[in-house]
Amino acid sequence: MWFVRLGLADGSGAWWFRYLLMNPGRGGCGQNPQGLPVQVWATWFPANDSPRSFIQGFTLPQFSISPQGQAPFHFQIGDNEIGEDFCRGRLHANGHNLSWDLAYRSTLRVTLSSKGWIGFSRTPHSDAEFSGLITLDDHTFEGQPLAFGVQGHNCGYRHRNFWRWMHAYFPRPGCPASTLETLVYEMPFGLVFRKAVLWHEKKQYIFRNVRETVCSREEMRWNFECRSGAGVALKAAIDGSGSGVHCLSYQKTNCSGAFNVLNNSLAKASLLLERRDGLTEKLETTVGAVLEMVG
Repeated sequence: MWFVRLGLADGSGAWWFRYLLMNPGRGGCGQNPQGLPVQVWATWFPANDSPRSFIQGFTLPQFSISPQGQAPFHFQIGDNEIGEDFCRGRLHANGHNLSWDLAYRSTLRVTLSSKGWIGFSRTPHSDAEFSGLITLDDHTFEGQPLAFGVQGHNCGYRHRNFWRWMHAYFPRPGCPASTLETLVYEMPFGLVFRKAVLWHEKKQYIFRNVRETVCSREEMRWNFECRSGAGVALKAAIDGSGSGVHCLSYQKTNCSGAFNVLNNSLAKASLLLERRDGLTEKLETTVGAVLEMVG
């Protein structure tokens, strides 16, 4: 699964695009759009209104993907394509017409998790700046830049039984933007994977001792704290409550049913940094974060 989350620069909302390849060897899981082996999802998170999703499924004969390890990467199905620094698409779903043509660039790429047969979670663009246009029916979003956010890539033989993931983009006038990405999920034998990556002042800080102090799926709130080997202490509060909470049904990869995923791509985030010398700094965003919680 390759995904893009971008918060519009004018604060009017956020978009989530998802390019999914599922069970190609068995032809997906049925003939409904969310069961077909290739799928393209788009979700619009308008400020102060309820999110809307548009999903279209495709069969394998229409699909093209670059061979493993070959550059440049591409994933293409009809008018929908994602590459190393761009994505585009065209969907007709739920009585609506939607298209997008985006380019993006960034200064940081991250491997959050790589656990062999379990799978991996990578972020090719962690502090992404997007340009281009998006059209939903007669409404066009266009800008240079248009938005800011993240482009990621996840892979695994199945979904984890629970996970919590967030990404926050903190604009800093006159300075490069900062980002924070954190992932927690269950592993075999009762183990739990925990990792956070902070990009601040052009430096990367990695935290593996993430201690959760508030974790409420019902309220869509997640607070945690951690300390890096460089002596930087971090306290984060992610608030994904409000009208932006969106519940989506994901198919299980063994085709045995579905489960719900909660996502708010217009979440708030507050971050308190304390350096080894005692100096503190606070970063905040009211619409620049995404919070996803399962299980």
